Amino acid sequence: MSKSKDFTLGLISGALVGSVVALLYAPDKGSNTRDIISYRLSSYLDELTHLIDRLSEEKEAISEAKRQGDLVVEDARHRAEDLIREAEDLLDTIEDPEGGSKGNNSTHQKTDKSS
Repeated sequence: MSKSKDFTLGLISGALVGSVVALLYAPDKGSNTRDIISYRLSSYLDELTHLIDRLSEEKEAISEAKRQGDLVVEDARHRAEDLIREAEDLLDTIEDPEGGSKGNNSTHQKTDKSS
């Protein structure tokens, strides 16, 4: 671990231990202090459970959104491929309207011109 993480962890640990010691040595009766600690721990556990549930729901929502996004991308890719095929077919039809060798001649003429 880095020094800053060690320092932060030590600071938090020290504050927590100090708080517990201060509560235990408070002038209030031990039973009252234990009840207060128990209540606070219970409420913290309830809040933590609620937070975990919310995070779990949000994770599921994000997973669902990702899945739907993947489906949209896949659909767009298929449509783009179909459009490309249709455009290529249209170009072939324009270049070779009779289905004969005219398209091949124009291809050869193009290659001959570049030579």
